Amino acid sequence: MGVDTGAAPLGSARAEILQRIRAATGGVSNTEVARAGWTRLPREYRRAATREREAVLELLEDRLRDYDANVVRTGRDRVSAIVAKMLSERGKTRMVVPPGIPNEWLPVVVEFVVDEGLSAAELDRFDGVMTGSTMAIAQTGTVILQSVPGQGRRAVTLVPDYQLCVVCEEDVVETVPEAMARLQETAELPTTFFSGPSATADIEMTRIKGVHGPRYLDVVLVGSGI
Repeated sequence: MGVDTGAAPLGSARAEILQRIRAATGGVSNTEVARAGWTRLPREYRRAATREREAVLELLEDRLRDYDANVVRTGRDRVSAIVAKMLSERGKTRMVVPPGIPNEWLPVVVEFVVDEGLSAAELDRFDGVMTGSTMAIAQTGTVILQSVPGQGRRAVTLVPDYQLCVVCEEDVVETVPEAMARLQETAELPTTFFSGPSATADIEMTRIKGVHGPRYLDVVLVGSGI
């Protein structure tokens, strides 16, 4: 997720195409000019939060529900109980989890299997997946996962048809620029953004769920004050 200056390796098809476009429009084709042009782009959008903290969390809840996700807020000492309740209501009894997920989040009444390189066919046999998260963006109702302990491989969260995701309140930001700034330090990691369950629409605008990931999403928003 580094800054794309438009520069491409010499000799690549992309570089040749960009060079021809710049030449055709009277520009100069080199990395320095492209980087300078990128730097001069006006960036007058809002970069920081303007809402009070509780309003930011309420905005995230509202956006996630608008995208058809189920959201429950709870305190740190009740995560396991809430997870048990949500999985029971969904009829889920066998879940896959990534290595490194906190044991205190996992209720004993459900079977949790740690992913150790399971195949897509094996992942598809689970009732769902449970993960933590890197952060969430309230403005867009977006949850962000990275390939780290507690969140796991991208395949683990894309193959099962149901996901339960734990988001800690301190990891919620209001705006996209805030999130991008935080992610710069781990920009080399595989990163997944999702706003609600997977859904798309065909040419007749018929909404289809589950094409690119889970059809069903539960989010547990964890704070210390509840």
